[in-house]
Amino acid sequence: MSQAEATESSNAASVAAKLTLPTLTAMVVGSMVGAGVFSLPRRFAQETGVAGALIAWVIAGTGMLMLALVFQTLAIRRPDLDAGVYAYAKAGFGEYLGFFSAFGYWASACVGNVTYWVLIMSTVGAVAPSLGEGDTVLAAVLSSVGLWGFFLLIRRGVKEAAAINRIVTVAKIVPILVFIVLALFYFKADVFADNFGGADYAGSLFNQVRGTMLATVFVFLGVEGASVYSRHAKRREDVGRATILGFLSVFAVFASVTIVSYGLMPMSEIAELRQPSMAGVLEHAVGTWGKVFVSVGLIVSVLGAYLAWTLMAAEVLFVAAKDNDMPRFLRRSTAADVPVPALLMTTLLSQVVLVITLFSDDAFNFALDLTSALSLIPFVLAAGFAVKIATAERGTPAEARSGHTRELVVALLATVYMLFLLYSAGLKYVLVSFIVYAPATILFVMARRERNRRLFSPRELVILAVSIAGAVLGVVALAVGWIEI
Repeated sequence: MSQAEATESSNAASVAAKLTLPTLTAMVVGSMVGAGVFSLPRRFAQETGVAGALIAWVIAGTGMLMLALVFQTLAIRRPDLDAGVYAYAKAGFGEYLGFFSAFGYWASACVGNVTYWVLIMSTVGAVAPSLGEGDTVLAAVLSSVGLWGFFLLIRRGVKEAAAINRIVTVAKIVPILVFIVLALFYFKADVFADNFGGADYAGSLFNQVRGTMLATVFVFLGVEGASVYSRHAKRREDVGRATILGFLSVFAVFASVTIVSYGLMPMSEIAELRQPSMAGVLEHAVGTWGKVFVSVGLIVSVLGAYLAWTLMAAEVLFVAAKDNDMPRFLRRSTAADVPVPALLMTTLLSQVVLVITLFSDDAFNFALDLTSALSLIPFVLAAGFAVKIATAERGTPAEARSGHTRELVVALLATVYMLFLLYSAGLKYVLVSFIVYAPATILFVMARRERNRRLFSPRELVILAVSIAGAVLGVVALAVGWIEI
């Protein structure tokens, strides 16, 4: 690093925002409560009935709780590691897989940001048909204006953006809680009973549960939010506390939104609602004002989640560059601690994906599922790192051994759950993920050349070959129509 860069980095660090437990918890909640919760009724009704939904939430809740506990444990065991997901993969499995984890997590955040704009345009499209379901040219143009507007906002300062996020988090939780209360008031036991076993199109109970898995991944993305932003924490132990507090709060809300919806409408009708389906469900129960109420809440919620995710995405690129795993230009930041080049790349990728959605049959669901699939590899590697740490510490004194055994069990359960999610994603999204991952190696090569280092070790060459082979297969599959976006 040059003297100028060192001075710039030092100045940025000296004014770095020191985030408290409430603010870190708001970052987790703000990251998780976004577009996903407003789409849950339709997403679940397309796949399963009440029984399958209950099983799915038990599995997803348990699995993601294990992952949240993994992030809590790693924050305590390895306080030296910043930008959790990326740093844990690198420490556990080497620089190249750490790079892939950083890029994959960043790419998933960028794709996820696109779902927010698609859903906003779809919501407004209910009264402005020219916006369609968020997949028209006009919708893409207006979404692009929003993308770059937020770029200018965040560029003003991390601390200011984080404070806005805390306010927005409170504002967007209120309409969701009102939805749950109203749904319970208008709840119909006979409709709920009819929806219990699922419809004929839903298939076996196993397939019903499997079909919901990517949706649950998407809504739980952000559980690692405090870990990603750990370098700004006022107290390191608050990172783990914020992770658990945020997860438990949001899990209760997500499960409630899904289950109470089955007591208002037949699942076959819920499955046909336009997104945001929560608005359609409440409209059925209370009339037009319910749809308007949820729609306004959605726009506030989605804009808040977009803010949080853009912050986290830029942070991952910035920290990876500081660790010399991304090109040097990405480590630059302003006096207000804003990594502008990383923020610019984040906005640019979201812009590209936004254009691609114009060619998708279902822009929202495609972006949602791709977001989930891209995030799975980073999560698998983070959970695997926790397994390595717990295994290495099992030989400690007897009074600490029980704690390490518990950590090992939690880490193993989290790893198994992440692998199950990869299986549930299916070959389509795994191959599309390879198409995204493989070209990213160019950034890795740039970083290695800047340091005059050997480009790849023998082990890294094997990983490179696998990623390229997967990308080629994915491109061929798209070209010949084996898979469609």
